[in-house]
Amino acid sequence: MPVIVLADGAEPGGHLTIVPIMHISTDRDHSHHSIKGRVVHKGPLVPSASHDFILKATIEEEKCGPQETSSINVVLLGMLASDFSQAVNRGDAVTASGFTVGKSPTARKDRRHPFNLLLSGERAVIRVCPRPPGDLTTPQEAPKENLLPPAAVSSTPKYTYVKLGNLTPGVVVNVYGVVVFFKQPFKSRGSDLCSSLKITDQSEQKISCSIFCPKMESHPQIFQIGDIVRLHKVKTQPYKDSLTLVTTFGFNALTFSGMVGADMEPRSSSRVFHFGEEDRRMVTELRSWLAAQDLLAPDVSVALSAAQPKMYFDLTCQLLAKAPVDSTCTLLRVWDGTQCPHALLKVTVDSNIVEGPTSFSEEHEKLIANVLVYDNHVQSAQQLKPGDFLKIFNLRATPGSVKVPGLSSSQVEEVNHLCFHLHGGTAYGRGVRVLPGNSPDVQELRRTMDAFHESNEEKRSEVNDSAMWDVWNTPPESPELRCDHHIRSVSLSELKRHEPGGVHHVRTRLRSYEPRRLHRTLKLYCSKCDCMQDVPDDERVASVLADASAEPSGPAGSPPWSLSGQVRLAAHTIEVHLSAQLTSEGRSKELIFLSGCTLQDARHLAATYHNVVPVRRSGGGDLALLDLSAPFLFRGRRSFYGCKRCSEGAAVREVTVDRGEVIDEKVIAEAFGVQLMKFVLLLKFRLQDAADDTLDDVFLWRDAEFFFGVSAEDAAANQQAQEQIQQTLETLCPPEGAGGEERPWLDLCLATYSARESDDLESARTFYQICHTSAREHQKKKFWSIFKEWQF
Repeated sequence: MPVIVLADGAEPGGHLTIVPIMHISTDRDHSHHSIKGRVVHKGPLVPSASHDFILKATIEEEKCGPQETSSINVVLLGMLASDFSQAVNRGDAVTASGFTVGKSPTARKDRRHPFNLLLSGERAVIRVCPRPPGDLTTPQEAPKENLLPPAAVSSTPKYTYVKLGNLTPGVVVNVYGVVVFFKQPFKSRGSDLCSSLKITDQSEQKISCSIFCPKMESHPQIFQIGDIVRLHKVKTQPYKDSLTLVTTFGFNALTFSGMVGADMEPRSSSRVFHFGEEDRRMVTELRSWLAAQDLLAPDVSVALSAAQPKMYFDLTCQLLAKAPVDSTCTLLRVWDGTQCPHALLKVTVDSNIVEGPTSFSEEHEKLIANVLVYDNHVQSAQQLKPGDFLKIFNLRATPGSVKVPGLSSSQVEEVNHLCFHLHGGTAYGRGVRVLPGNSPDVQELRRTMDAFHESNEEKRSEVNDSAMWDVWNTPPESPELRCDHHIRSVSLSELKRHEPGGVHHVRTRLRSYEPRRLHRTLKLYCSKCDCMQDVPDDERVASVLADASAEPSGPAGSPPWSLSGQVRLAAHTIEVHLSAQLTSEGRSKELIFLSGCTLQDARHLAATYHNVVPVRRSGGGDLALLDLSAPFLFRGRRSFYGCKRCSEGAAVREVTVDRGEVIDEKVIAEAFGVQLMKFVLLLKFRLQDAADDTLDDVFLWRDAEFFFGVSAEDAAANQQAQEQIQQTLETLCPPEGAGGEERPWLDLCLATYSARESDDLESARTFYQICHTSAREHQKKKFWSIFKEWQF
């Protein structure tokens, strides 16, 4: 992917969520995140035998607290390193996305972030806004002698664009236009691939364009009619009674969504390009003009769950596996996270020629569709790799036929089955394209797929044991037994022979723990219905807020007990309601209701106003709470959730308090009729004693906060608390290869209990729960033993 060069003071943003550098961790999924900062160090471009080039840089975040880790090392590989070396200078503002996280080998030496970022491959993107000429100051750093002089900073290129109605023959121009017709790239008579499109603009002149480039990625990445393209270095040529545009030396293209309000992330045919405020203005103007025109054909994108026989449609999906059927046909096995309502054809091919997995789980197999790609599209299919995200244009849902490849005479014909065909030719934009990982279509697809995986995890549990889920999800109350810590220790083999219902001491080591991803240990627990659930991630919460903002609403009205107004944040307007009777006690007493806000807006205001409630407009125009999949309340860095099952009738109501009474989450939840859920920590341990006996199914839950010396609520909002938990686990259970002798001995108090894994009364098993035990004491003992050894 490219290094995107911005200009004119543009912010190097992007549609992905920007996370603080201090929150970067190997325990988090950063596939939908980006970081933002300034380049304070750029190393030399070094040739590498395995990656062509390698370059190391340091990015520092602005406006960080004095105790926060604000800088992180970034390692770039391959052509991205080469592009970064040419396009980026020290002091430039950048955002980076598509990175992976690893431990930094130089963290102790340079005192920077304990992890570093690795950027390589197709998903990695660097967006850069060059520093103003002469501005050599970097964050928290005075100018140094080895900084580049102002003359070394490359000047920002300026381009002139011609309206399509003002074109004249025989000149090389740069143009913007809206796509009203396109064909995917196909093999020309020469060595190039050819794609054709027709564009228009406010002049209402429609101009045909012929693009000749040897590589697929050099062509404009057009995904639908209504996309906006920017074409550089195209030449006007007469054709019949009109003009056409053809590519010349230096040609490159950018493509944008034509939807009003869509992000400005361009799809590029070049690795390095200029994109400034003038470009933003032109794209915005074309989007506004397009919205008032009747140019766009109906959207024919359809999920597999909506596919019907004989339908032609566009499909966004992920490629799982592929295989050649014969010289004119290739099989693509794809899915989009939804299940087709019709029986699908089972295409049989030799497993030895399949690229990708040859089999899948029963649940996954139900969602996989077989797509047969014919004729000129076979060559494009050969370039696809399992794992690619695809958009297949003009796909046909074909009813079953004995002539379908793979349906041999030995197979029973399925009368009502469907098979999906991508026929030859380029009519109606027919073809298949790989979507970039940061495409909005891919982000939406990932959300659908994540929902499927989460649903499966709820069935199988995180330890891949479906029978364990009920116990794992809702461990029972700790037995009402107290431990005097003078009980003699028993071996694990003795413990297994005891009947459930007692408390025992064991001396063991921790062999493993689950989940390995620390954020998965954090759960939401409802004390009323005794249910437990995962904490929704930022993407899920942002989606709920976005859906609420997009919902149609009735006429706006304000509650009689609130003051209403509007604020403008992040280039959009948010409706604000302020509870009037709470204002006299200061900001900490104010209750803020936000309508039409994003997750970023809510957190921004929560940093100042302690009680922020996101709401929506109901059909009657009244304020209503959002779906409880999102927090019903933000307070500083903390978010509070309600139980869907126990919060029936929850609604926005007046909050009344006595003078001097503290307004907290409990008061607000009670006023709204919301059953407040509590953050808890839940882990499962595997223990091993001196006799090498092991014990599974050991839960840490009720006393988890005492065990780690950290509250679950702090762990949900505080990086330092998360690091304390991680440090404790790494001390008790070092990574593989550290050696068993390095695992400390633990004196644990275990409560035993019996639980059924299903409705079968005979399926009861014995489980164990750690109680009355603090890991901090073990850490102190280990510290003093090391200290004494060092002394002597």
